[in-house]
Amino acid sequence: MLQLEEIKLALEALETPIKDLAEAIGLSNITDEISKLESQTSKPNFWENANSSQNILQRLSFLKSKLQRYKMLEETYEDTLILVQIAKEENDTETLEEAYNNLKKINSELESQKLETLLLGEYDSKNAILTFHAGAGGTEAQDWVEMLYRMYCMWAEKHNYKIHILDCLDGEEAGLKSISFSVDGPNAYGYLKSEAGVHRLVRVSPFDSSGRRHTSFASLEVMPEIDDDIKIEVSQDDIKMDVFRSSGAGGQHINKTSSAVRLTHIPTGIVVSCQNERSQHQNRDMAMKMLKSKLLEIKEREHLEKIEDIKGIQKDIAWGSQIRSYIFMPYTLVKDHRTGFESGNINAVMNGDIDGFINAYLKKESLNIFNKS
Repeated sequence: MLQLEEIKLALEALETPIKDLAEAIGLSNITDEISKLESQTSKPNFWENANSSQNILQRLSFLKSKLQRYKMLEETYEDTLILVQIAKEENDTETLEEAYNNLKKINSELESQKLETLLLGEYDSKNAILTFHAGAGGTEAQDWVEMLYRMYCMWAEKHNYKIHILDCLDGEEAGLKSISFSVDGPNAYGYLKSEAGVHRLVRVSPFDSSGRRHTSFASLEVMPEIDDDIKIEVSQDDIKMDVFRSSGAGGQHINKTSSAVRLTHIPTGIVVSCQNERSQHQNRDMAMKMLKSKLLEIKEREHLEKIEDIKGIQKDIAWGSQIRSYIFMPYTLVKDHRTGFESGNINAVMNGDIDGFINAYLKKESLNIFNKS
C-alpha cells in the first residue's frame, strides 16, 4: 500500500483533471438543461404527446445521472483529502487504508467519466442492437455465438443495461446459428459499436471426440436503435415482408408464436427479422426499426449521402477478417488486432470483463480524430 505522503501527492495531482472533467462534460450546460426539462414536465399538457414526454423523461434521467456521478466523484475526492489529514494527525493506519481504497475508486471513476466524453457520435447515446451470425466452424461456431451472447449479457448486467431478445435461431446440435438482441441504456451504442466485426475462437472442441483444436468464427453487427424522432425514408416498394412461425429448440430462447416477421430490403439484400414481440404488428414495427437502424449505420460508416447509395457489402465470416481472437489452447489469450490490447485472463473476459478492449478502441479512435483535425 502507498504511504501517507504518496497518497497525498497522488490526490493533489488529481485536482486539475477533476476540474477539467467538469468542463469536458459541460457541467454548467447540464445543470441548465435539467432546469429547462424539469420546467417542461410541470406543464399541464406535458403528457398529451406520449412519445415526446417519454423522450424528455429519458433525457432528464440521463442528465441527472451524469450530474450525480460527477458530484459523487467530487465529494469522494474532498472526503479523501480529509481522511488523509485525519490519518496524518492521528497516525491511524485504518483511515490511511480507507484513503488508499478511495484513491483507487477516484482514479477508476475519473477514467470512466473521461472515456464517456469521447462518445461524441450523433447516435452514441442510443440503445444498441446486436446481431450475431455463426461463421466457419459448424456446430463449434454455433456454440461460439452462444458463448459470445452470454459474454455481452454479463457485460450489460455489470453496467446495469437491459437485454431484450428480438430474434433467435437455435443451432442444430448446440448453440445458436444467429441471435439479435437490444442492449438498452445510456451510451450503449457508443460503447458497443467498437465490438462490430468478426470474433475468432481457438480451442479444443468439446464436440470433437478426437480432442483436436478447432478455429471458429462469429460475426457481430452493432447498430444504434433509431428513435421515432429520427426520420429515415425507406420506400415500402423496396421492402418484401414474410411472415413465419417462430422456431426454437424447446423454447429455450424465445416463445413460439405464428407471428414472426422477416423484412428484406430489396435494393441492398439486407434481411432483418423479429419474432419475440407479442403480435405480428409489434414484430413488424421492431423489424422495421432494425432495418432502418442497419441502413443508417451503414450510411454513416460509409459516409454516404443517401440510403440509396448503400450496396450492402459484407466481409466473409472467416480467416483474415477478425477483429479479435480468443485463444483457449495451447495458451490463454484474448487479443484485439486493431488496438493491440490483450488479456490473459480469458475466463474474466468470457464473464463480461471487456471494458479494457472497449476503452482501448475509444482512445485510439479519439487520437485518430485528433490527428486528422
